[in-house]
Amino acid sequence: MTISVADFVKPYRIVSGKGAKLSEIDPGDTRRLKLDKDDAKDLLQGGVERLSDLQEKLYAQDRWAVLLIFQAMDAAGKDGAIKHVMSGINPQGCHVTAFKVPSSTELDHDFMWRCQLALPERGRIGIFNRSYYEEVLVARVHQEVLKRQKLPPELVTERIWTERFEDIRAFERYLARNGTIVLKFFLHVSKGEQKKRFLERIDDPAKNWKFSMADVAERAHWDRYMEAYDDMIRHTASEEAPWFVVPADTKWFTRLVVAAAIIDRLERLKLHFPTVDDATRAALQDARKALLAED
Repeated sequence: MTISVADFVKPYRIVSGKGAKLSEIDPGDTRRLKLDKDDAKDLLQGGVERLSDLQEKLYAQDRWAVLLIFQAMDAAGKDGAIKHVMSGINPQGCHVTAFKVPSSTELDHDFMWRCQLALPERGRIGIFNRSYYEEVLVARVHQEVLKRQKLPPELVTERIWTERFEDIRAFERYLARNGTIVLKFFLHVSKGEQKKRFLERIDDPAKNWKFSMADVAERAHWDRYMEAYDDMIRHTASEEAPWFVVPADTKWFTRLVVAAAIIDRLERLKLHFPTVDDATRAALQDARKALLAED
């Protein structure tokens, strides 16, 4: 089954805030694809293999870094998407960082400090499971989170969110100008599907550990979160650091879109294995002769 990468990527790629609204993107969308589990698995496996090949060249070339940022409401499938899409990646060239509640040390620094410490090196893929974007989401919905950041009162004005958006755009532009590819994924799950997944976590003993009462409490703030996500995407989508609003009600489709977006961007880098000069090539032949001459 052949489906072009563009079929998955283009409808969900946002590079400008104009007209971008979550309410216009259906969390249950699958681009009218009707795949059974085996077809979806085979299609994703092909993407995983292509991504593995690209990552090997990225690592060998040692010129570009890749930063993948995942944001979503609880139970949208971030962990599953990262696990399945990146399953073929050499661990040596990839690192996942999950950002939880800030520590006291992290609160003594600016809101992007801890994320900067985890940025990927050249040749590597860094994955942020949540990120500095929490500081314009959770901190916006829950004002007590902002208060814990110990900012001077005169800096906490009605412009703070606009200022943080400006700082984020400038930071991501800086990364892009220094060879870091930034791709941002919002896994767009519906409130109904989230409820279904929460119930599965409660009813299945093997999934009980995934459930937290805090997850249910956050549902009471659903509309405020959707407004915050809308505002965040509108203000931080750009050509150098696009957002992908990925329908997340159907897990196999979510993973295909994420894989396609990463593959599409890496292919446009025209990655290749390093070439050697004539002197090095001659030295290789000398080494070959020496090895063949051994007893």
